[in-house]
Amino acid sequence: MSDPFLVAAIHEARAGLSEGGIPIGSVLVIDGEIVGRGHNRRVQQGSATLHAEIDCLENAGRFTAADYRRSVLYSTLSPCDMCSGAVLLYEIPRVVVGENRTFQGPEAYVRSRGVAIEVVDDRECVALMTEFIAAHPALWNEDIGV
Repeated sequence: MSDPFLVAAIHEARAGLSEGGIPIGSVLVIDGEIVGRGHNRRVQQGSATLHAEIDCLENAGRFTAADYRRSVLYSTLSPCDMCSGAVLLYEIPRVVVGENRTFQGPEAYVRSRGVAIEVVDDRECVALMTEFIAAHPALWNEDIGV
């Protein structure tokens, strides 16, 4: 993997896994610089909403609408409805997705709203989620609302 921003998101996913959480990571990039990092911390924080993308946006702090409109959100997994909603709310124009084999959020809808979504289909992202889902199916189902 040569994209340093996806590598950073994978690092976040691995951090979440090492904390006993779900291995999904995200970074927010503005003007070629990582301004926020996060990972799924629902388990660690006992949270209903702390998905990787939401954690990333929270850790990034406040930005102007103009800043968000020139940002790129990287996520190791296709963003769910909630996280896609944050992308739409802040008008983030581009999302780079590590993989969408194990889970696919509302990508077609997000694209229909003008967001460029690039699915990389990264082997490491697929392996992280495939192994986690096999080992912890009940926890995974809880995370996606099944």
